[in-house]
Amino acid sequence: MGRPLVTSVAEVMTRQVVYLPEATMLDEAAQVMRDRSIGDVVVTRGPTMIGVVTDRDIVVRAIAEDLPPKTTSLGEITSHELIMVEQSATVDEAVQAMRERNVRRLLVCDADRKVVGILSLSDVALLPSSTAA
Repeated sequence: MGRPLVTSVAEVMTRQVVYLPEATMLDEAAQVMRDRSIGDVVVTRGPTMIGVVTDRDIVVRAIAEDLPPKTTSLGEITSHELIMVEQSATVDEAVQAMRERNVRRLLVCDADRKVVGILSLSDVALLPSSTAA
């Protein structure tokens, strides 16, 4: 009968979470994304997570607005809404949360609300259509 369909967020999330301070310049953040083959970073202020910046944010909120990447910081373009889903949630629940909040990525946490990964639409797109739909 084959392998059962993947259902938990923990099974498909990206476990590599990269944290960068809000003062990090966009060119440096873009280089980190390139070097780590990731599309997002969690932005911090001291020990506190304050938001997420994606590669798309850099393009749409900075480059398209003619903000110079060498002198524009992550803090200037950060999405300050942190939306989390527990790793035990189903992929369907996570997709529903993405739809409701109109986002493409969710931070994944454990039962103690510690971040353990990131789930993106691209992670979900690789699943069989009956699960991702």
